[in-house]
Amino acid sequence: MGGYKAGPLARIIAWATVLYLILPITIVLPVSVTDQRFLSLPEHGISFRHYANLLGSESWLNSIGQSALIAVASTVIAVVAGTLCAIGCWRIGRRSTELLRAVMLLPLIIPSIVYAIGLYRYFGRLDLLDRFLGVTLAHGVTGIPYVIITVSTALAAFDPRLEQAARGMGASLGQTLRWVILPRIFPGIASGAIFAFIHSWDELVMVLFIASRQVFTLPRKIWDGINENLDPSMAAVAVLLILFTIALLAVDGMLRSRRDP
Repeated sequence: MGGYKAGPLARIIAWATVLYLILPITIVLPVSVTDQRFLSLPEHGISFRHYANLLGSESWLNSIGQSALIAVASTVIAVVAGTLCAIGCWRIGRRSTELLRAVMLLPLIIPSIVYAIGLYRYFGRLDLLDRFLGVTLAHGVTGIPYVIITVSTALAAFDPRLEQAARGMGASLGQTLRWVILPRIFPGIASGAIFAFIHSWDELVMVLFIASRQVFTLPRKIWDGINENLDPSMAAVAVLLILFTIALLAVDGMLRSRRDP
């Protein structure tokens, strides 16, 4: 039985949607090589001086370093907590675990600004405002849902007879988890880690609420640059972020193809 073939109208709508999503991104590339001192398209030629300014700017490099450090630390928190939660819900297998899984997905459902306001009030009492620990915890908690989704998907394809065989041969729960379950669901864990990292790397709303001077991430630096001046270095940063995100998504695609041959 042959597959469904899309008609001309469906193809036109699909390509129009793709162009609508990609066009703003493609405009960033020529803006990043402009020869002007403000955000605009090149007039007299292509110039890479804004990339040089970016790589030679201490403030930009400091923001990139802070974002990378926070993203790595928050990803570790999200992966550990999200993986344990997904495995726990999978092993219990009761209806009550569906409620727990839904609660853990709330950071994806609740608007970011609402969550940020709550964090501001809560972190103020704990003296976590404008602290690396506070931003890392906030990003780690909001990254947990990505890990739960990908790990739960991997566990859905896991054959429980493998666990039963391992336990029947005398393996402890820890050994079964370490040598049987985790290797089988590793692509799902890695995929969740990638999405949690991208989420932390790009997150802005919470940082605007719970950070000010000591923690100055890359999205915050771009935001302030838009408000204060229109330095084309922001376009250069945007291009590098796009390439970095595409590279991470390519890694995720390879992991998915390995998981689903």
